[in-house]
Amino acid sequence: MTTHDTSGKESASHYNNDSQALPTAEPSEGLATSFQGKPEEKQPTHEHASSPETPLSKIWHVAKRYSGIGLFIVAFLIAATWAGPRLIFGPQVALEMVIQRDFVQSVVASGRVETPHRVNIGVQITGTVLNVPVSEGQSVTADTVLIELESSELRAAASQALRNVQLASAQLRQLIEVERPLAEHAFEEAQANEVAALNVLTRHQDLFNQDMISQSLLDEVKRAEQVTRSKVSGIRQQMKSTQNNGSKVEIADVGLKQAEAGLLVAQARLAYTTLKAPVSGVLITRNVEPGDVVQPGIILMQLSPAAETQLVVQIEEKNLHLLQLGQSALASADAYSLQHFSAQLVYINPGIDAGRGSIEVKLWVKEPPVYLRQDMTVSVDIEVASRRNAVLVPATAIHDLNSGTPWVLKLDGLQVRRQNLALGLRSNGWSEVLSGLSNGDLVVPISEDSITDGSRVRSLTAVSAIPVVVK
Repeated sequence: MTTHDTSGKESASHYNNDSQALPTAEPSEGLATSFQGKPEEKQPTHEHASSPETPLSKIWHVAKRYSGIGLFIVAFLIAATWAGPRLIFGPQVALEMVIQRDFVQSVVASGRVETPHRVNIGVQITGTVLNVPVSEGQSVTADTVLIELESSELRAAASQALRNVQLASAQLRQLIEVERPLAEHAFEEAQANEVAALNVLTRHQDLFNQDMISQSLLDEVKRAEQVTRSKVSGIRQQMKSTQNNGSKVEIADVGLKQAEAGLLVAQARLAYTTLKAPVSGVLITRNVEPGDVVQPGIILMQLSPAAETQLVVQIEEKNLHLLQLGQSALASADAYSLQHFSAQLVYINPGIDAGRGSIEVKLWVKEPPVYLRQDMTVSVDIEVASRRNAVLVPATAIHDLNSGTPWVLKLDGLQVRRQNLALGLRSNGWSEVLSGLSNGDLVVPISEDSITDGSRVRSLTAVSAIPVVVK
């Protein structure tokens, strides 16, 4: 129907073009006459096309005729709704907020729990293990028996050494109690004989002077007096040897001391058969069982003394300038990560590990928790500096952070502007702002690389996190 109707219109237009001189109404009549002269079978079609159209069909004709324009208008409205605010006001960006809080700069490292030293336990003589009354992981006190060796032979040697001491002691007593008095009496007797011989000599000398005796008799008396005097000298030396500083006393005393030393050696060797804990602590390892034949130089047990607990950690070399003795730290064992304890920096190794680019430091744990064990892995935060009410900006928003001129893109109205910064402390993804930003300022994250200086942006809810604060 539409096609026929259109053909009719085209025919009318043709006649109008060919007969411009005719009245306007005439071509209509001629057109009608022309249609009337056509075959009968086309009259129903002409009559159907000329029938009046409904409002719905008119709307359909208009919509179909202008459908392309409508679709273009709808698409334009959708694009304008979506892109219009972005073009006019800029893209939506999740900005990060500058905050002001108490701030702590810390150096984070990991390490292990260690005591200042460990005790390696082994035997000093070769022997057979008789008993091992302790087990691995057991806490022991000082002088607790750890290992017992078979000791019958050494006990007999110690007993023999004890008898030697008793014999030497008795010989010394005999010298002091018997020989010394006898020597003193002999000396007194010799002195008396010397006096008597001297008197006899004096009398014989007088008789000789009076020519009453011969020279030979006088010589005999003189010889007897000399012999008596010689005996006195010998007995005097014997008596002196029995006195406290005399040679016989010293010999007897040395013999006693030698016997006592032999006893000590025997007792020491006997003591080697019983290994005791030198200090209180925890038995870390045990590598011996009853019946084993052991010898010197082999570590049978290892004891961790119950002394001051230390944390030994490796710090990156670049952080060395931040470390000082006495700095406090907060530590936690990886096995108990939710529980924290305090520590203090007490040692900085003067040497650097060139292979790892790190330096070893030790921290003292004043009150170690009961769950802390030897060689446990720990994480340590060493507090190296702190600020009260510091202005903080996330490091994820700072461009050229490690250069001399860090900067951020700061929201200024509807646009972002480049803002140079002066930074202070840094820790845990935050940096202290000395100048350039204030509390509450909004900055663009580095990840938004499409945003440049002067760009318009629409701020989403500001993203921020709470940094470490001073406790």
